[in-house]
Amino acid sequence: MDTSVMDLPAPVAARLRRPGWRDPRLLAGLAMVAASVLLGSWAVRTAQATVPVYVTRGALVPGDRVAAEDLAVVDVRLGTVDLDHYLRADRPVATDGVAVRAVGRGELVPASAVGSSDELDLRPVSVTLVRAPSSDVVPGALVDLWFTPPAPEDDAEPAEPNQLAGALTVAEVSTPSGAFGASGGSSVQVLVPSSLLPVILTALAAEGTVDVVPVLGTGG
Repeated sequence: MDTSVMDLPAPVAARLRRPGWRDPRLLAGLAMVAASVLLGSWAVRTAQATVPVYVTRGALVPGDRVAAEDLAVVDVRLGTVDLDHYLRADRPVATDGVAVRAVGRGELVPASAVGSSDELDLRPVSVTLVRAPSSDVVPGALVDLWFTPPAPEDDAEPAEPNQLAGALTVAEVSTPSGAFGASGGSSVQVLVPSSLLPVILTALAAEGTVDVVPVLGTGG
């Protein structure tokens, strides 16, 4: 039996080739790193970007003229509010713009709160009070008007008060100084829809008392 051993060629170890610049895997990795850097940079810039927006210095009530010089400007970060809903300071303000609804002091001015005087169907009416008004009765607050008939001269049951109007906007409050302010003599100017003028003017001319009752939470 032939027991000779055949000499086989020794295996040659495969050499790992260093990836070149044209290797698809290397290019894909570089692209992912570059995209991550750009995305992070964009996120940082966006988080730091601000837009100037107008805020009120004092309460605005319907009919007030809205002009840039009467407002303050604050910088608002992008993404914190929908800036298209507010009056931006980097855009011109209409020269004939007026407030068409109340905006509290120090609030961002909604774009929808500024319009034309033609949109308003309100008339200012002054109500003289027999008692000092509540501290919640301030410009921009909402109030209800109540009428109390005079007390009967005989033993008849007194008539109950009745509400004349609800949620009227206060335009102005005048309170005399000194002792008269505590006992009465104050007047509150409210904005009344045209349709309610007959009822309210009749009550103001009649014997009895008209009271201004604040709607809580609207006095700023």
